[in-house]
Amino acid sequence: MDDNQSWSWPDSLDALIAAPDHHKLLMENDQVRVLNTLIRPGETTPVHTHRWPGALYVLSWGDFVRRDGDGNVMADTREGDNQAGPPTIVWLDALPPHSLENVGDTDIHIISVEVKD
Repeated sequence: MDDNQSWSWPDSLDALIAAPDHHKLLMENDQVRVLNTLIRPGETTPVHTHRWPGALYVLSWGDFVRRDGDGNVMADTREGDNQAGPPTIVWLDALPPHSLENVGDTDIHIISVEVKD
């Protein structure tokens, strides 16, 4: 999503609004937004979006299933070699509506630095 006009999802789906129990704002300015994301084992986030791409600093990692807004599986870390493993940093593009279910036995704890357009 290169500019604000290409983002077609409502602000109500923003991670901080739609999934506030799992996303906390640490800092925001005109260039970046920094989020603390914590998803405990067995928890599933409500459907939400991430408008901007960003660097994710993985503090702790667990298996998860990411589903699109219609419930279709987008990613399942139990399939293939998808283990990030802490500490590591990964890049993630903007994400359309999705949910994330922690199907592992450890917290998923990530600090993300979203880079605004």
